[in-house]
Amino acid sequence: MSFALFRYIIPLLFCILLAGQSPAQKRHKNSSFYKGRYKSVKVSKAKAKVVCPIFEHSKYPYQGIGIKLGDPFAITYKFYATKNFAVAIDVGSAASGLYNKYHRDNFVNYSISDSLLGSASISYLGHKVKSEWVAEGKLLYHHDASKLLSGLQWYIGAGWQVRQLNIEYEYFLEINVNENEIGKFDVNRFTMGPTGALGLEYAYFELPVSAFLEIEMFSDVLEDPGWIRFQGGVGIRYVF
Repeated sequence: MSFALFRYIIPLLFCILLAGQSPAQKRHKNSSFYKGRYKSVKVSKAKAKVVCPIFEHSKYPYQGIGIKLGDPFAITYKFYATKNFAVAIDVGSAASGLYNKYHRDNFVNYSISDSLLGSASISYLGHKVKSEWVAEGKLLYHHDASKLLSGLQWYIGAGWQVRQLNIEYEYFLEINVNENEIGKFDVNRFTMGPTGALGLEYAYFELPVSAFLEIEMFSDVLEDPGWIRFQGGVGIRYVF
C-alpha cells in the first residue's frame, strides 16, 4: 500500500485504541484511583443493544452500507448472513495516481508504432485518466477476535473484480528531421480477475456502525494475464 493510504489507517487505529479504553476503565472502576473521582455510567438495555450490533448472534442477518477510502475509493455494501459468513460488494473509482507507472508502461501496447513508415518514431509524452471504475464482490469468513479487543473480528475471503479504464495518451511523433507533431489517442480497456482479501472489522461504538481495515490482492486474467496488484483501504458502514 502507498504512504498516502497510511494517512487513513493511522487515524482509524487510533480511534480503535481509544474505544478500547472503555472496557479498561470498567475493570478498574473499583480501584482506589477511580473511587470517588468518577461516577459509574449506567447504560440502558436499549442502548446496549447498539454498542456492538453485528455481534448479537440471535439477530442475524445484518446489512451494512458505507464508504471505503483507499484503492478503490468506493461505496461499500455488506450482507452479514451469519456470525461467520458475509458477502461484500464495493463499487467505486481506482486510485489512479497509484497506477501512473503502470499506465505509462502500457503506452507501447496501445501506440501506433506498428503502423509507422520509414524512420518515423513515436514516444510517450503523458497521459490523463478520464475514468477508472472498479466493481468487486467478495465472500468473507469472519472470526471473533474479542480476546484482543472487544468488538473486533478478523476476516479472510476471495472474490472477483472487474475494471473499466478510459485513458487519453499524448505522444510525440517524429516523422523526419524537419517534420514532427504532437498527438493524442484514447484507450478504453476492460479487464477482470480474482481477488483475495484479509481484514479487521471493529464494532464497539454507541452507534450501529462498524469500521474496517483491509488489504486485497488483485490478479488480472484478461488484458494483462499475470499482473498482480495489491490494494487496500479503510472504511465505515452503517449497520442495520
